[in-house]
Amino acid sequence: MKVLLTGASGFVGSHILDELCQQGIPTAVLLRSGSSTRFIESHLPSIEVRNGSISDPQSLRDATAGVTHVIHCAGATKARSHSEFYEINQIGTRCIVEAANTVSGGLQRFLHVSSLAAAGPSVPAKARREEDTPQPVSVYGKSKLAGELEVRNLCRSPYVILRPPAVYGPRDAEFLRLFQAVKRHIAPRPNPRQDLSLVFVRDLARCIVACLDHPVAVGKTYFVAAREVVTARRMAGEIASQMSLWTMPLPLPAALLWPICLVQETITRLTGKPNVLSLQKFAELRAPGWVCDPALLQRDTGFECTTSLSAGVAETLEWYRQHHWL
Repeated sequence: MKVLLTGASGFVGSHILDELCQQGIPTAVLLRSGSSTRFIESHLPSIEVRNGSISDPQSLRDATAGVTHVIHCAGATKARSHSEFYEINQIGTRCIVEAANTVSGGLQRFLHVSSLAAAGPSVPAKARREEDTPQPVSVYGKSKLAGELEVRNLCRSPYVILRPPAVYGPRDAEFLRLFQAVKRHIAPRPNPRQDLSLVFVRDLARCIVACLDHPVAVGKTYFVAAREVVTARRMAGEIASQMSLWTMPLPLPAALLWPICLVQETITRLTGKPNVLSLQKFAELRAPGWVCDPALLQRDTGFECTTSLSAGVAETLEWYRQHHWL
């Protein structure tokens, strides 16, 4: 087995690389020129770096040469425009699939990391299941669903599609904002009735590597999440408890969230620096829930995301403190 990993320098990708290296799986990573290697520096002596970009078809053909498996983790969770989401999440996926199709003898497995956002939100008391018709509500979710369709329609190799919900853990800059708010004694509550599925990043990485050669997973789409369902209030409370801090609740009703998202989108347009908060994100924030059922994954593969919110927050908090992020 030799794996090509895209998105290795990012939050999730770096943890996938940790897992691949821990299992001794020969790995090549696709890195753009100038990409930060701060999260993967320790692995560089033992892996192969192949320079290129998912927007450069020739570099992708070179990068996929000689590999047996591809993990496509690269993607955009924030962008400067709606079209940029599609350029990266759909067209970029098409490019890597087309490059993978040229591998001599064919790949043994193409694993695509998608998102619960591609399926769309859940409704109260009814978790999303794989057989449900996708109903994404954000541009991000629609572009991730478009990427999934590129895999299903074009990939000539056995493939697996994984849909994680919100991912948290060490190295994550997005959930860091909640920890920082709690440190300031603030507990944001954007939608107090919104139930959420989460996945700890190490669980997700282990699942991805486990699905690389599992025979039953071929051609399947799976939700990858902890069974524990939480809320923003519960998350902030867990963080505050572990930091031994009191907090003041800060309700963020839809009437207030919309102008916040508008301001952030305006700043993105003026500065060219993308932000997760935007008007397209507003639809996700006001959705009734983001809960998915991981039962099919466990039934087919035996894999289960076992890290509890308490344990995940503890490990994340420790990492933030050790690396002076908090």
